[in-house]
Amino acid sequence: MSRHIHIGTETPAHGLERFIDSWERAEREQVNQAEVHLNFENLTMLLSIVTPKRLEILKTLRQKGAMSIKALSTLLNRDYKNVHVDVSSLLQVDLIEKTKSGKINAPWDVIDAHLRLVA
Repeated sequence: MSRHIHIGTETPAHGLERFIDSWERAEREQVNQAEVHLNFENLTMLLSIVTPKRLEILKTLRQKGAMSIKALSTLLNRDYKNVHVDVSSLLQVDLIEKTKSGKINAPWDVIDAHLRLVA
């Protein structure tokens, strides 16, 4: 089974409505698998976390597999400190994870992004 995450912008009220709907479907046993969402209140907040350089990290980890931050920075030809900052930000929002051996891994097979440009 593939691991799928939805990212995008969403108001807290809409997030609560989606949560209640999911809860009610689960009570009626109408849920096949858990949904994972990472939502931000606005596009500016989302883009402060999901930058082009961080998307490059996600893509590289999916293609090459788990690795150390040092190996990742070498592969990307980027400064270790900058890659470390980017990795820390992605870890905080669970877009990447650390393995038991301390390597960095991108666990998602699909990142489904939805952006609403107007409120």
